[in-house]
Amino acid sequence: MKLIIDTDPGIDDAMAIAYAAAAPEIDLIGLTTVFGNTHVHQSSRNARFLLHKLGLDAPVAEGAAFATGETSHAPSEHVHGPEGFGDITDVPQIGSNHSLPAAEFLVEMARVHKNELVVCAVGPLTNIADAMRLDSDFARNLKRLVIMGGAVFCPGNITEHAEANIYHDAKAADEVFAAPPDTVLVGLDVTLKTLYETADFEALAIRSPDMGAFLRDISRFYLKFYKEIGGLEGCGLHDSTAVIACTHEPMFDMVETGLQVTVEGPEIGATRPVSTRPIVRVCRDVDGAGVVNLFTERVASLP
Repeated sequence: MKLIIDTDPGIDDAMAIAYAAAAPEIDLIGLTTVFGNTHVHQSSRNARFLLHKLGLDAPVAEGAAFATGETSHAPSEHVHGPEGFGDITDVPQIGSNHSLPAAEFLVEMARVHKNELVVCAVGPLTNIADAMRLDSDFARNLKRLVIMGGAVFCPGNITEHAEANIYHDAKAADEVFAAPPDTVLVGLDVTLKTLYETADFEALAIRSPDMGAFLRDISRFYLKFYKEIGGLEGCGLHDSTAVIACTHEPMFDMVETGLQVTVEGPEIGATRPVSTRPIVRVCRDVDGAGVVNLFTERVASLP
């Protein structure tokens, strides 16, 4: 599967990118970056660093710095740390970004790999909406769009109504759902059923002493947040679950519905089922233990 991950690394993004690098079913042909967990220039630096650490020669195309119509962004430092990797603050600048901005890169890759390319969006959907505006054929050229976002049948995590990725650019999300490609939504309805605990990270670090240990180290900050805010003993494999959904759909139970996003007011970012929009496949349940085991076995194969 030819895959591009649209990402804002981010601790759980790093885990998802590591999984994609290890998965034999996936040909990771590039990363596009967006604001979200970090400022976009940090997202791009972190993405290039991760690809270098994983030994992958894939391009990084930098995308949107702000939400649709906005001119500033406050990163989620309390969740992911000041540089996106928890307590690790000295992240080297390695290489440079692709010459094309993210939306143009996505359009070009969808055209080159028509009906083959899967895009897994694990940050705000700004780059996806920009690509759809840039080329009316973009959605038709994709094989599938898989989105980590939304809380359709459960409470949100940034507000009681909204999941963070959708909340950070509700307008872009609503625009994507108004005329979506073949789309699977992997939201909090399932990702909080894939908890990865401290013992899981420690075991992973033993089996993968370079990448696994790195993920363990950056996750300590993330696990502390989950413990303090939610009383949970682990973190959800949010972004990794979305990448796994790209290749392992039978592990998920899905319902088909149109979706609409609230774009203003106190419920901004709420993602609601509607019957008046094109169908999106929304993940409603998941083999959580299976996802956790698959993540571990694949990432443990890395050095």
